[in-house]
Amino acid sequence: MGAVPIQRKTAALDAPARGEAREGARARAHATLPGSSVAPGSARALVRAAFARWTEDGLPGADRLTDRLAEDALLVVSELVTNAVVHAGTDVHVTCRLEETAGTLLVEVRDQHPSRPPRGPDTEPARATHEYGRGLRLVARLAESWGVTYGRGAKTVWARLPAEEDPDDDGGAVEYGLDVAGFLAPEPRRAEHDADWLHRGALSFLAEASDLLAGQLDENLVAALTGQLIVPRLADWCAVWLEDEVMGRWETLDPGPPPHASGGTGPRLARVWHGSENRIDELRRVLEKDPPPPPGALQSGPVAHPWPAEALDPRDAHGAALAYRLIAGGRPLGTLVIGRAGLLRFPDEVTGLVEDLSRRVALAVGTARQYARQATISKVLQRGLLPAAVAEIPGVRSALVYEPCDKGGPSGDFYDLFPAGDGRWCFAVGDVQGKGPEAAVVIGLARPWLRLLAREGYGVAGVLDRLNRLLLDDATEAADAAARALVQPVGPADGPQTRFLSLLYGELTPFDGGVRCTLASAGHPLPLLLGAGGDVRTAARPQTLLGVVEDETYTSESFALGPGDSLLCVTDGVTERRSGSAQFDDADGLAAALAGCAGLSAERIAERIRRLVHEFGGRPPEDDLALLVLQAE
Repeated sequence: MGAVPIQRKTAALDAPARGEAREGARARAHATLPGSSVAPGSARALVRAAFARWTEDGLPGADRLTDRLAEDALLVVSELVTNAVVHAGTDVHVTCRLEETAGTLLVEVRDQHPSRPPRGPDTEPARATHEYGRGLRLVARLAESWGVTYGRGAKTVWARLPAEEDPDDDGGAVEYGLDVAGFLAPEPRRAEHDADWLHRGALSFLAEASDLLAGQLDENLVAALTGQLIVPRLADWCAVWLEDEVMGRWETLDPGPPPHASGGTGPRLARVWHGSENRIDELRRVLEKDPPPPPGALQSGPVAHPWPAEALDPRDAHGAALAYRLIAGGRPLGTLVIGRAGLLRFPDEVTGLVEDLSRRVALAVGTARQYARQATISKVLQRGLLPAAVAEIPGVRSALVYEPCDKGGPSGDFYDLFPAGDGRWCFAVGDVQGKGPEAAVVIGLARPWLRLLAREGYGVAGVLDRLNRLLLDDATEAADAAARALVQPVGPADGPQTRFLSLLYGELTPFDGGVRCTLASAGHPLPLLLGAGGDVRTAARPQTLLGVVEDETYTSESFALGPGDSLLCVTDGVTERRSGSAQFDDADGLAAALAGCAGLSAERIAERIRRLVHEFGGRPPEDDLALLVLQAE
């Protein structure tokens, strides 16, 4: 049951006390927007910016600002602003405030027409209920409480959104998306009211549908949401086919067994939706027999489709059906078919609106496919860029933590630990500027060259000198271009890409009573040495990034690891882990954390540092994280 509206004369936001004014201002975002069609979009942008700023600043309660709460806030502010613009016709003032103690969010929309109450689902005559009543039903469904504040010359509608009980629980994402789509999809009306609804509600409908579809990275969910958005208001039923544009085949989105088609080719039905659920299976069976043939020319406009009378109620023996080609980026992705009983033809207003919606569906499908392709490429590249196993070194215990932050491309962090011959073992922890295929090129060059140069007998400094020249060599530009072409075509204006690499590289030589360590840091967070007695010091000096200065000469430093001594090597995902404006390594935070690990094994040191890094911020890390602990036994 939705929240009950509260009408009151007092302000929805109590004025802060003088001592609280400065802190309260940080947790408040507001703007005055013109009473026009651009206002809902501007209000959504205000809320997005507020969430990002509050999270960045680490305000109290910001750790409760989940993605789900952000989605709810965007929908609520859009509906309230649209209601104010349509029915008050004045400028609107939008306020968004984080209630720090509970992590809840308060949204207010004020207009200058207090004599017109907000139009809710119960305020219109039954014979002409308009679509804006749905908006406040959606607000009531999402809000913990909502209400109206009347003041002199102004009216404010407010909504309080609750924080998530379990920010990490996203198991209901699909159900949530379908539920929201059901609210966004306008309710069924008689044909004579189509023009009235399209005049009043189509703009808001398309805007919200765009936001909902654009946030999906799963083709399956895009197809499901499309059905929810179209049925029952715009059509009695709809169907979605998706085409494999690479192989010239069609592919199904249904998680169940594929429809019967010889050899796995031909059109495969992706989604069927009907206003009456008991008609869906039969409608699917009939539609599978008569898939829409792709037209010769790429055009998104509707074409007539046969009416599937045998799958419908006898009272719906006649009707109109239209097929829309789903095209994005000049590539055919599939077909959307809609049908409505009792019509000889769809009204022009409806066909135009569905065509606009079909373009957004095509873009969402294209985005989901691009994401899936990049995710596949990332997994393949990542497997080839990291060692299958790390070497075991006599007299040394090692522990590794590697947590790539999946943002649609291979991680920029890498590691290695390998034998180099003659009783030597080498280790490396590196971080490439950027992510994706370009970063993969650098790692794909650096790691095998490190191994080759080490086994050829070059010392630590000599390996870095030669690797630096390799990264600056023009011959690697072709590899860069090939990597970028995996993601998008390389244009004439695309010049050589920077190949900056921060690297901590070292060599270990065991001897009786300890391990000799020689290492160098090229633009990388400096390694820390934890003595058996608990003292901590840096074990190298800073030097220039690799791939920056062509004639740079690197130097190395040597020391002995005695029994119980531990060497900690990390990437900047550890040192620059953020909590608001603070970083984990501020005031030598990493050294202090390592000092507290005295007496622990290598494995327990690695796990404790990892846990402290995660606990430092309110949200999961947004950067790749790698750390290596080497401990003399």
